[in-house]
Amino acid sequence: MSSGNAARKIDPRRIRPKHATISGMELDECYRAGDGAGVVGEPGQYPFTRGVYPSMYRGKTWTMRQFAGFGSAADTNARFKYLLAQGVDGLSTAFDMPTLMGYDADHARAEGEVGREGVAVSTVDDMSVLFDGIRLDEVTTSMTVNCSASVLLAMYLVIGERQGCSWKKLGGTIQNDMFKEFIAQKEWICPPQPSLRIVTDMIEFCTREVPRWHPVSISGYHIREAGSTAAQELAFTLADGIGYAQAAVERGLDPDEFGPRLSFFFNVHNDFLEEIAKIRAARRMWARIMRERFGAKTDRACLMRTHAQTSGVSLTAQQPTNNVVRVTVQALAAVLAGVQSLHTNSLDETLALPSQEAVTVALRTQQILAEESGIVNTVDPLGGSYAIEALTDRMESEAQAYIARIDALGGIVRAIELGYPQAEIADAAYAFQQATDGGEYVTVGLNGYTMEEDHKLEILKIDRAIEGEQRARVSAFKATRDRQQVAKLIEGVRSAAVEDRNLMPAVVDAVRGSVTVGEISDVYRQVFGVYQDPATV
Repeated sequence: MSSGNAARKIDPRRIRPKHATISGMELDECYRAGDGAGVVGEPGQYPFTRGVYPSMYRGKTWTMRQFAGFGSAADTNARFKYLLAQGVDGLSTAFDMPTLMGYDADHARAEGEVGREGVAVSTVDDMSVLFDGIRLDEVTTSMTVNCSASVLLAMYLVIGERQGCSWKKLGGTIQNDMFKEFIAQKEWICPPQPSLRIVTDMIEFCTREVPRWHPVSISGYHIREAGSTAAQELAFTLADGIGYAQAAVERGLDPDEFGPRLSFFFNVHNDFLEEIAKIRAARRMWARIMRERFGAKTDRACLMRTHAQTSGVSLTAQQPTNNVVRVTVQALAAVLAGVQSLHTNSLDETLALPSQEAVTVALRTQQILAEESGIVNTVDPLGGSYAIEALTDRMESEAQAYIARIDALGGIVRAIELGYPQAEIADAAYAFQQATDGGEYVTVGLNGYTMEEDHKLEILKIDRAIEGEQRARVSAFKATRDRQQVAKLIEGVRSAAVEDRNLMPAVVDAVRGSVTVGEISDVYRQVFGVYQDPATV
């Protein structure tokens, strides 16, 4: 990979054509019959180009989620209850950086970050407060956490036990996509191979013990936020999915059993037609991958169930009310593409974590689409559109070419080790920035239609006292424990790691016995080592 943008040479094929999508894909002036594949199939039938269920939103509207997580567990619990009262039907949890990186709030490396960009969770007691008064078998919960995901899932299961909920009735998703961390988001503990082992342990464990839970959300969202094109997001996301499915098959798992537990998460950017085509192509490609590559026999194992989130990177701090329009267009694209779950960003997210007023507007955007627009009344209303079908075919073709290159390199783990997807994304991001700087791509309020303005938004501010309070809670929690029992439970996790046994039973036992996020993550650091990005070595 290049050491800096100044030295980076851009493939001339990536120079933006005049009439092109946001990714630089040149469009025909007009599409006609024969430009697409022709037969597009039926909704709910393999390969699911038109949607994973026959009735789609006529039968059940997509799950409406709003990202929540800031400050203390009590702060976020209050936001959860507010959102549920406003009509949210699925919780979505953001954790702070120490939690994401596997450090307790009282660790030196957590200083200045506790509760700042998500909720601080170090102990099972924090998790208990986070979901106080919310029955876990009556909601579905999404948790955005990756390298420490095994510990957070264990905490969620233990809280479910405390509430008297059967694991069999707990539904939700934990992101747990380590490949995209190495490719784009850069939050990790262990190198790729042991990280894949932990994810596979969770797939195996959930398939057998928590059958309604999705143990990995294979995420293109952060790949796109890092600057990829739509085709790259599609390709690298599916390549990541292939990597997880291959590891599960090599573990001896049946694709017809674990396949339905895999879920996906895509970004929805500004280019309306391109985003619809991307998600349609994704469903079709994944269905064929599961059937033709992994031998899945049931349609259920071939379904791509996908969450989507409107594009954070597309939002601007300039003229922030314009973001409401951007989010609406993006949300409409997601719904017309047929997603199962949707998060709409808030207008103030470029300035701070969402305020209560802003997050309400974002939720109302989804509710207006569902209740007032009429688009839920017919299934796949854009199916058969000459332009949509042609773009779907083209998106699939470009993504397949990337997947073939990754296969030729030896698979996604080797491709990551070589820095291949990282370099492709960096080049695409640089090319897009050049197009923006040169005025080829106009962002309203940023490099076009600018105006003098005075920000008057009331943004969410995190009380600095929260960090000290959380550190004190964690220290008090640790002081009350049986040290010998804690040491024994930590050794149980270490033994499972060293002996290549499934980690999850030992991690659940450790959490029941009050072992913390940081203490279990330290075992991973000690046994598996700490990853170094090849771009920075």
